[in-house]
Amino acid sequence: MPLKKMLYHTASGLLARRIQEGCLHLHMPGSPSRRFGNGEPEVHWNVQDVSVLRRLMLDPEFQLGETYVEGGWHTGSPETLPTFLEVIMRNFSTPERAIYGRIRRCLHALIRQGNAIARSYRNVKHHYDLDEWLFRRFLDERLFYSCAYFEEPEQSLEQAQLAKCRLIARKLCLEPGMRVLDIGSGWGGLAIYLAKQAGVDVTGITLSQEQLRVAQAEAERAGLQDRVRFRLEDYRKHTGLYDRIVSVGMFEHVGLRHYPAFFRQLANLLKPDGVALLHTIGVSHRSGPANPWITRYIFPGSYIPLLSDLSPAMQRAQLMLTDLEVLRLHYAYTLREWFRRFQNHRAEVVDRMGERFARMWEFYLAVCDASFRWRDMVVFQLQLAKRHGPVPVTRNYLIAS
Repeated sequence: MPLKKMLYHTASGLLARRIQEGCLHLHMPGSPSRRFGNGEPEVHWNVQDVSVLRRLMLDPEFQLGETYVEGGWHTGSPETLPTFLEVIMRNFSTPERAIYGRIRRCLHALIRQGNAIARSYRNVKHHYDLDEWLFRRFLDERLFYSCAYFEEPEQSLEQAQLAKCRLIARKLCLEPGMRVLDIGSGWGGLAIYLAKQAGVDVTGITLSQEQLRVAQAEAERAGLQDRVRFRLEDYRKHTGLYDRIVSVGMFEHVGLRHYPAFFRQLANLLKPDGVALLHTIGVSHRSGPANPWITRYIFPGSYIPLLSDLSPAMQRAQLMLTDLEVLRLHYAYTLREWFRRFQNHRAEVVDRMGERFARMWEFYLAVCDASFRWRDMVVFQLQLAKRHGPVPVTRNYLIAS
């Protein structure tokens, strides 16, 4: 049997066995179209060449994104990409254990996320120092680049991001005049919100030159430069004592090897009666680096933890876990809205950054959305303290008034 025909029949056999929920139509030049499964959702998968199928079978976790960006397959229009990923993830509940995937995980276990300071700067520059223009195409007006908190399904992205800020502020138990450290302060939205709404003094640290520039400009525009300041600094180099510490969407970049140093530094910077809030992506079943395609092209050096990855380092730093909340699906809702907004500006992105970049970015947003909907990715919010007193003994204070 010719290799092309053999690969097509092998891929068809795999899809026939696995597609039980939804319906996938496979189209490939020179081969008959096939339908796998029944019912909704229904999507068409147009594969340009049999070599795409070969690469996918060898290393599906990496090659699904790689071949999409190269134009090796499409679903008719970018808007239907989330539907395709839904069908794939609902029927392939865990990634196929291809040989290259096993080799990659073994190598990762050997290097164990060595994100030293110099490497951390390089990793951040790869993603967060992209032009502010791009992020304004799909984020909310305050440029919050982390999971929103949807108190109601019909909330807008802007409303849900402000709801996230309110929730964090309540968990920090803020009082006017307190000194707050924001580790990984992004474009400054949370620091400015806390200073304005709670009357606190905030220092934000980031490794991104672009985020630093925007955050400083936003603080000045809000007239808060006397109470909100931003620095280009690694958390390991920072000194001082703070009443409250918050970190949102930064911990994913710390790296497993550096967890003890992170929590030890957090304890060193926190006053004896202080409170900290850590907001991070996590997983329920299997920790490790992010999807290998995401790690290579979007977030190099990233690591997604289990709770059991966090506990030993927190314990050694003598930090008490005073509250834990698992935000389920909130990031999926956030990412779906980012994807929709990106599609509204896709033509502008293509004109400015090229078709390949647009395909890379839309795949990133869509596959992350699907991972939160159909895999085990969640968001952890951990409230930490050194003793009982600073945090109320019931959760009534977290209920919005």
